[in-house]
Amino acid sequence: MGKSIQMVDLHGQYLKMKPEIDQAIQEVIDSSAFINGQPVKEFAGELAEYLGSKCVIPCANGTEALQIAYMALGLEPGDEVIMPAFNYVASAEAAALMGLKPVFVDVHPDTYNIDVDQLEKVITSKTKAIVVVHLFGQSVDMEPILSLARKHQVKVIEDNAQALGAVYTFPDGTQHKAGIMGDIGTTSFFPTKTLGGYGDGGAMFTNNDELATVSRMIASHGQAKKYTFERIGLNSRLDTMQAAILRVKLKRLDEWNLFRQEAAAVYDELLGNMKGIEIPSRSGFSTHVFHQYVIRVTGKPRDEVKDALKTAGIPSMVYYPSPLHLQQAFAYLGYREGDFPVAEKLCSEVLALPIHTELQREEQEQIVSKLKEIIQ
Repeated sequence: MGKSIQMVDLHGQYLKMKPEIDQAIQEVIDSSAFINGQPVKEFAGELAEYLGSKCVIPCANGTEALQIAYMALGLEPGDEVIMPAFNYVASAEAAALMGLKPVFVDVHPDTYNIDVDQLEKVITSKTKAIVVVHLFGQSVDMEPILSLARKHQVKVIEDNAQALGAVYTFPDGTQHKAGIMGDIGTTSFFPTKTLGGYGDGGAMFTNNDELATVSRMIASHGQAKKYTFERIGLNSRLDTMQAAILRVKLKRLDEWNLFRQEAAAVYDELLGNMKGIEIPSRSGFSTHVFHQYVIRVTGKPRDEVKDALKTAGIPSMVYYPSPLHLQQAFAYLGYREGDFPVAEKLCSEVLALPIHTELQREEQEQIVSKLKEIIQ
């Protein structure tokens, strides 16, 4: 019996770098500096160099990275924060927990990223920040967003949990990695991310020294030095073991992103002419690192296709089955069905196919063959 197809093969990835990972873990155990050990500082410096960011502040997870970003920017209860309706809950959840008001906007039907053209009409005197989410692996179009933010004097937070390593090209040809163009960027090191640990983890990045200082304080109980608490903060640390593992994996991130791009090209080739399927679009301004390879199923009910794939032993995932504005948790905001038609339609059509660093072409051929059989 052959190896089963996996959505993500973290164990297979581990086996290819087992000696380095094992050594990194053993060194942490030998030092017994499990909290704030030297690998945390080293990883922060190496990630900053990789991104081209002045400062990287590690923390406990991607959701707390967003909360710390809101706090560092001085957002207060009642302030409005704009974000896409088609998105994971973290940016809205962190905002709501602080008494901020999430304000949703629709997304582009091709890239699934926030629709820049709809931003200005929802900006009010209470708007204090825009959260852009670089969804599934490619950057949002940052130039018009940054221009709009300057015009209205609002902050820009980049949620870069899904596009670490993606490169954005400005109209003048200048290039920057996703996550370092706004006031502050955040990421997650959840194990299935393109750069994932063996547990939870996250980070903020910024080119603003003051924001970096404040973010670092907030992540450490609000203290600038031990037992001196200058502000209300959190206990949000990236533990030493995760930092040591992430240091090993960061060296391979570009190689892995290239593999994902090549795997996506294979899917494109195999799926290109299939009726009832729309392959992911690529923007002209960003590379795509394919944290997920997300198709749209238009030829048959998406859930029916997903179930048939599962029956055939082929995993797939739905990111996301319901837009944020229709989730019960955010009913108090007063949104209704039909408010964001693109997001709502995507939630009924999107389907993520397996894509990871260990995926083989033969497996992709098997996936696509079964998909054709189901749809046609």
